[in-house]
Amino acid sequence: MSGDEAMAHLRVQEYLDDVSKLNLSMSKSQWYNIDVAALLVNCKLIGHDIDEATGASLLFLEKSVMMCCPNSGKMYHYPKHLLHCFIDDKRNFPIDADGIIFKAELFSISPSEEQLCWEEVCRSEMEIPMIQNKISRWLSWLNT
Repeated sequence: MSGDEAMAHLRVQEYLDDVSKLNLSMSKSQWYNIDVAALLVNCKLIGHDIDEATGASLLFLEKSVMMCCPNSGKMYHYPKHLLHCFIDDKRNFPIDADGIIFKAELFSISPSEEQLCWEEVCRSEMEIPMIQNKISRWLSWLNT
């Protein structure tokens, strides 16, 4: 096994470990560990993000992202060249009713039924560095 293959296996295992920490039902956990894991066997996984509230995840591949939605049991695929990043910094403005002071969105320009809208929001200044770290990973991946 080459170094690249070993790193790819390690990233897949890190992803599955992070998914296993979610509070998911048995059927959703099995979906991740069987269906999603089977797709990742020969994939070069670059990184991942997980939405702990919904259990959804975003997988960064070499030339695309794949969004996994355990609630629907569906996986969506988005080519990298159709993705964009939007950042909205509201720290110097009056706080809106929703309380969001910082927001980042990775989104696609594709048919409306298949659009990606992966958001990270902050309601506290203390959360911003963590979100900025995610944004830097998104932008680094987008620019490679």
